[in-house]
Amino acid sequence: MDSLITAAARALAAGDPLGALKRVALREDAAALALRGVAMAQLGDLERARDLLRRAARAFGQKEPVARARCALAEAEIALVTRDIGKSLQTLGAARALLDARGDKANAAHAACLEARYLLLVGKLDEAEKVLEALDASLLPPASLAGHALVRAGIAMRRVRAGPAREALDEACRAAQASAIPAQMAEVERAAQLLDAPVARLLSEGRERMVRLDDVETLFASDMMVVDACRNVVRGGSVLVPLQGRPVLFALCKKLAEVFPGEASREALLSAAFNAHDADESHRARLRVEIGRLRKVLQPLAGVSATGRGFVLAPNAKSVAVLSPPVDGDHGEVLALLSDGEAWSSSALAQALGVSPRTVQRALEALGERGKAESFGRGRACRWVATAIPGFPTSLLLPAPLPGG
Repeated sequence: MDSLITAAARALAAGDPLGALKRVALREDAAALALRGVAMAQLGDLERARDLLRRAARAFGQKEPVARARCALAEAEIALVTRDIGKSLQTLGAARALLDARGDKANAAHAACLEARYLLLVGKLDEAEKVLEALDASLLPPASLAGHALVRAGIAMRRVRAGPAREALDEACRAAQASAIPAQMAEVERAAQLLDAPVARLLSEGRERMVRLDDVETLFASDMMVVDACRNVVRGGSVLVPLQGRPVLFALCKKLAEVFPGEASREALLSAAFNAHDADESHRARLRVEIGRLRKVLQPLAGVSATGRGFVLAPNAKSVAVLSPPVDGDHGEVLALLSDGEAWSSSALAQALGVSPRTVQRALEALGERGKAESFGRGRACRWVATAIPGFPTSLLLPAPLPGG
């Protein structure tokens, strides 16, 4: 590499994209195109960055497979930032294997971090943990070490383990400070704020309050019966009753838990489960059938008894709580993902939530009408963000200069 390429690569590694561009902005050779692509990504112009990286990959050609793989790795990272879960991420595994085989252990390890980050994004926590366990973290530079710790923190937070999440965030903070990259330090700071922010609403015996992750962890460890509307499960200690895919049963259970120890009227249950405000005998017959099914699935945790006006929950535990998303109203799970500050495609949201793209599109349209979400771009390039976020930050953690073999 010539002196300008070397200087530009060092500037990028130090988090100075403008300094890098000063050295290579007018050059059109492959190495300069790659460095310009990374610089534009760090500055937030992701479409321009993607175009430059693709041009660089073509310019490197088949004779420089390592450089091409590094370009593919950078493009996959941009895809993660833009939540474009598609073709770019499908090449990540091949790029990782080639980099590892050619001795570029640092970038191969970074590719593993990106793969774990993708798996975390789509909720495959076990697979993400396996990728991290197989990774030798000592190969990672400080910038990638911070990303590695952030993925571990994300897994711990998803599994409601506040202690391990805090330890991982402390590691991420130390690594980010060592990297001295302002954007990365800001990303770690946002993650730490998220850990200390309310994550859910807790309703118990008619009183509602906001709770943090460590509060939820304590709640799950207690013997209280918890109707978890964040995950659509009912839990009591170590016993879990999953109700994903059974919305009627979950709606009935949630309504019974909300009014416990009181009774829920048949009208209230019909409205909650079937949105039936003017119920007829067919609705009442269906309610009896669904209550019978609910009794069966809840048997390890509670019974459901009939009263003169409706039904009442009879838990094995002394108390019952309902845990709901922190956002009021419908589509809280979609808004919770959008609140991470990144731009999401509807297909990525559908994959992350495990629902159909059409279901997500309806939710996004409803949130848009209420002014809680907004879109930009058209067709396949359409992305959604929460309107409370005045933009979306990049979190590119490219660990090493792209050009060269």
